[in-house]
Amino acid sequence: MRIRPEVAAAAGAAAVWFGPAPAPLARPIARALRIPCTLADGHGVALTFDDGPDLHGTPAVLDVLAHAKVRATFFLVGEQVVRDPSLAREIVAAGHEVGAHGHRHVLLLRRSLRAVRDDLARAEDAIAAATGRPPALYRPPYGVFSGPALREVRRRGWKVLLWSRWGRDWEAAATPASIAQLATNGLTGGDVVLLHDSARYSSAGSWRRTAAALPFVLDAALATGEPLVTASQST
Repeated sequence: MRIRPEVAAAAGAAAVWFGPAPAPLARPIARALRIPCTLADGHGVALTFDDGPDLHGTPAVLDVLAHAKVRATFFLVGEQVVRDPSLAREIVAAGHEVGAHGHRHVLLLRRSLRAVRDDLARAEDAIAAATGRPPALYRPPYGVFSGPALREVRRRGWKVLLWSRWGRDWEAAATPASIAQLATNGLTGGDVVLLHDSARYSSAGSWRRTAAALPFVLDAALATGEPLVTASQST
């Protein structure tokens, strides 16, 4: 059966647009597109937090990390930073690393390249204005890239990072025990753990469960014998 040229062209365009989308769940795709899910040198464990800063969740997470004397990486949402820039400054003042998670928490597959460019620029401006540190790391909302968005992020010189372990702490059915178990099952050197310090884009009050699970996640991470590092220490 002969495929019509316009059908072939449409299929090719769809492959380019949607190609990176499965990367968070499909490691071969992530590797083929050079989208890291783990730390580059295979050593250390990186705790990462998405969707903040948040008036309630971020201070709770920062308190736990301060007590354990651990540094982490926070992927900040620009509109959240604009809402409360002092919290973004507090994250940096506590010695943590910040990256960009977009200006609005919108799936990149739904955004034109022009909209993506605007979103990245607004996120960078908001984070830099609040913290004095332009971001150099990026994680897309939901971990999902479109092909053009991935190229645009790299054109800006930003490094990208997904994750290798997650607590699924955004789910309404999650508990501190389930979050800790999922986030640390098989935890080893090079792993990047995804948690959230905000409930704005997930189930109500989810930050409470994350904060309650965090001491157990830290204990499991330390039990690996690996150092707890920020994401850029190895990307």
